[in-house]
Amino acid sequence: MRKAPSLLPVAAILALLSATPSPAPAETNYGSIAMNVARMLEGHHYSQQSFDSSMSQRVLDGYLNLLDFNRIYFTQEDVDKFKANYAETLHNYIVTSNSIDPAFEIYDIYRERVQERIDFVAKTLKETKFDYASTDVVTIKRDKLPWPANKAEADKLWLNLIEADLLSERLSDITKEEARVKKAEEKKAKAEKDLAEGKKADEKPAKEAKEATPEKEETPAERVAKRYERLIEQIDENEKEDIANFFLSCIANAYDPHTEYMSPQETDNFRIQMNHSLVGIGALLQSSEDNLAEIHGIVVGGPADKQGELKLKDKILAVAQGEKGEYVDIKYMKLNKIVEMIRGKDGTVVRLKVISADEPDINKEIAIIRGEVELKEKLANAELIVTPPLNGRTKKLGWIHLSSFYADMEGGTVSCSADVERLLRRLMAEKIEGLIIDLRGDGGGSLEEAIKLTGLFIPKGPVVQSKDYRGNIQWRDSENDRPVYEGPLLVLTDKASASASEIFAAALQDYRRAVIVGEKSSFGKGTVQTIIPVDRFMNSGLGMFSLNKPRAGHLKVTIQKFYRIAGGSTQLRGVVPDIIIPSLRDVMEIGEDALPHALPYDTIPPRTFTYATKVPLPFKELETRVKSRLTVNPEFQYITEDTLRLKERIDKNSVSLNEKERLSEIRENKARIETRKEARKERVQKLADAKTEPFTNFRLNLDNVDAPGLTEESKFSEEDTTGMRLAAKEDEEDEDIAADDKKLLPFGIEPFKLESLYILSDLIDLDGNSPKTANTSEIKKPAGS
Repeated sequence: MRKAPSLLPVAAILALLSATPSPAPAETNYGSIAMNVARMLEGHHYSQQSFDSSMSQRVLDGYLNLLDFNRIYFTQEDVDKFKANYAETLHNYIVTSNSIDPAFEIYDIYRERVQERIDFVAKTLKETKFDYASTDVVTIKRDKLPWPANKAEADKLWLNLIEADLLSERLSDITKEEARVKKAEEKKAKAEKDLAEGKKADEKPAKEAKEATPEKEETPAERVAKRYERLIEQIDENEKEDIANFFLSCIANAYDPHTEYMSPQETDNFRIQMNHSLVGIGALLQSSEDNLAEIHGIVVGGPADKQGELKLKDKILAVAQGEKGEYVDIKYMKLNKIVEMIRGKDGTVVRLKVISADEPDINKEIAIIRGEVELKEKLANAELIVTPPLNGRTKKLGWIHLSSFYADMEGGTVSCSADVERLLRRLMAEKIEGLIIDLRGDGGGSLEEAIKLTGLFIPKGPVVQSKDYRGNIQWRDSENDRPVYEGPLLVLTDKASASASEIFAAALQDYRRAVIVGEKSSFGKGTVQTIIPVDRFMNSGLGMFSLNKPRAGHLKVTIQKFYRIAGGSTQLRGVVPDIIIPSLRDVMEIGEDALPHALPYDTIPPRTFTYATKVPLPFKELETRVKSRLTVNPEFQYITEDTLRLKERIDKNSVSLNEKERLSEIRENKARIETRKEARKERVQKLADAKTEPFTNFRLNLDNVDAPGLTEESKFSEEDTTGMRLAAKEDEEDEDIAADDKKLLPFGIEPFKLESLYILSDLIDLDGNSPKTANTSEIKKPAGS
């Protein structure tokens, strides 16, 4: 389910997607769209559940949670009225009257309640003085608590919420000042040491400090007030179409978490996620503090880059269509609306009026011809890792990163399995001894691609089963006569690995083809969706009303459930790894089982298939070795300690309003971080003193996979990785600190990755099979790549 509209983040949005801009006409009949969506759900959804009074209750609950998830704006009096009016009749409004007027009515009341709270915040900030010595606490997550009974109870709750906000801002100021003083003392000490050693003092910091004009800091009260003022601005930015889309999504989500209504813009975004390409100008937008859209990134080789005039940090004032269209002022406009205005067909012109980042007093007009833009950051990429001596010898290991199972929805050549095969064959040509497929954070995508990717590692045979609402069972086979790679294999998963990722991991686990390594389980999405245009239902003759078809959107509806070839479903339970690595997310509510209206787990008969190995993989020996390493690895001890602390905070679900108590907690956390940092320095120094050989990493992507040489990771820039030039971060010091922290890890590798390399090395030694490698002549570029 989507986040509440009042809390939509002002995040960076990749601008300029595909499709022709089509502003919503006033005559769009959202009630008719809702009626058709409801009928489509009844006819197509796996559950075959009628859209009746029970669904009315689900839709209403979902809509109220969408608007007021933390239960701080509505009162119980409001909710009781909504339930009395609509809990058992909302379906009648939608199906019989073809109306979603209740959605607009509830939203209007929601807007009123938010404004009341903002007025209360302003009054409280002006009239109330807090001493921050309270023994009270404020609840962090209130979604399971009742709404405040009435306005008087809401006022009491909000006094605590306001105090909590003010205290957070005060604590931020205090800790920033402490950090500033500490840094100044460290610089002074360094300057004195340099002077004592006869070194020349660095004049640059002193000059910068002298020239810098400190900006007036906003007070905590001013920052809190501004935050809530921006909240009501965000709510007022939502037009009738936005509100209708929120409600239509709640209708779809009432059936299961993955059944969704997608507005036209969301359909475009989905297509882009699958294709990893778009038609636009190739720029990344984010909101600036002065409510303009700022250029945060430019795609290398994209239309804007080739045109050359648009620069990083430029701010867009207005947008015009074609060579003669009138400019439309976009100040205060939502980013997604700006994106829609700049969208267009390949070859068409969009004109931007911008404030130049180099010369802020000058406005310039830029005409850019839209074109296709490839999004490289999320495409498959790989590493060739040469290890130091592990178990007596160095090894060459391959590592393939796959963030999604992308494919061209229009039948083009974009294919994650083809991209992975190119990378894999290059790694095999480099004579890797083992391979890791990293699916952490991979939320899935194309079923066809999951089947094709599985076929790179198993011989021809079944990969996945599915069952529809009638009980009909189908299965899909890999079509490869023999696998491309037959050597030792690990697949990495985490709680965010879902859908197609789970199909791939489960198939390789069932075949005994790979060792699955990861968090306690994967996400647990074992359902199949299809995307149906809402206007297709109209054209079928089943719809009763005329829609404005370009704005009717699409319904992504669950029609089947996935099953492993061994018979069990991945639904709810996910894929349980063979080797479990501890993680902070073990105690978080993440996964299918944390979502409302999730479909149940069940089983069907297994398929007949042949194991990839005659005997099971050496799980027990691997697990013994893993436990022996984790027990003595301080990094995993830290994870265990942090997990216990996190669970305690989650269970406690409250935060103190006492400044001394909170400051004590913050300083304790900082001291723990510093202690760990010093311990890490010592461990890294010991490795250096022992002249321990490092891991050597070479990076491969789809641009250099066929190049004759290899590129070391240290020479692989962010631009090489993302295909985009990005604006500098506001706080470069934080970036430097993050880079320094990585250097303090053994071999500069994060703990999960390092342990995975050790496990693969163990598997190679225990397996004893020689991997099959490809000759250079076998490496062929797929047609259309």
